[in-house]
Amino acid sequence: MAHPGVDLVRTLLGDRATAIVPVEERRANLEALAGSVPAPPGVEVTELTVGGRPAERSVPVVVDGPGTVLYLHGGGYVSGSLGTHRGLAGRLALAAKRPVVSLDYRLAPEHPFPAGLDDAVAAVRDLQADGPVAVAGDSAGGGLTMATLLRLRDEGGEQPVAGLCISPWVDLTQSGGSHVSRAEADPMLSAEALADMAQHYLQGEDASHPLASPMHADLEGLPPLRIDVGDAEVLLDDSVLLAERVQAATGDAELVVWPELFHVFPGFPAEIIPESDECLAAEGEFLARHLDGAGA
Repeated sequence: MAHPGVDLVRTLLGDRATAIVPVEERRANLEALAGSVPAPPGVEVTELTVGGRPAERSVPVVVDGPGTVLYLHGGGYVSGSLGTHRGLAGRLALAAKRPVVSLDYRLAPEHPFPAGLDDAVAAVRDLQADGPVAVAGDSAGGGLTMATLLRLRDEGGEQPVAGLCISPWVDLTQSGGSHVSRAEADPMLSAEALADMAQHYLQGEDASHPLASPMHADLEGLPPLRIDVGDAEVLLDDSVLLAERVQAATGDAELVVWPELFHVFPGFPAEIIPESDECLAAEGEFLARHLDGAGA
């Protein structure tokens, strides 16, 4: 039986999310979809500067342990903002019982690769002054999460304690077979839209660069990872192959594939997608467990 929430989302979105549109229109569309979603009750949001960039700290009413989660929003490296992901960041803070700091990293095409990565690395270093840090992100933010972990590994020094990727975009070469096999199922993304956003982000850089497409990197020596992805999304293979390659590099990568669900489904309210709360609860437990271990 079809998932009623998925059918509703597909009807509401039409082809707005999957079409190739100018960057300003893409940004406006995402703001219209998610920019008015507030932080949930029980979360206090304050502004701050981290790594030289604007940011927001979402603090749950109950904080149960050490550490901070740095959150990197999705949007194909060209869109997304603190506002579009305020609700998701707040829900993750409640689930993890930890502060979540959302970063307003620089976007393409005004600031192409690796500007956003530079911002994320600087933010982790700033936050580590106050205790252990885990890094999380969705879609392009999931790819940026992986790139951040890789850069920090190569630079040495204190490392994040864990990484959380929600529907990560980790292969800008678009080699995954799910770009074709899930093309009709995914209401949120298309291979054509991804290729357009990748062009804005890369601006001549090789799409297989390991920090632009972390799936093609040396994946040894990373902290524990959790990867959540929907079975009905074009980026399914990004998650599946990433997990396989981390595991082959003797790393710790937990992959959860959610039947029938689409790209970044945890960002949707539980009233529409009930599994979003279940997913966030498990992600919060994962983050809390590794932050607790680092603070012990």
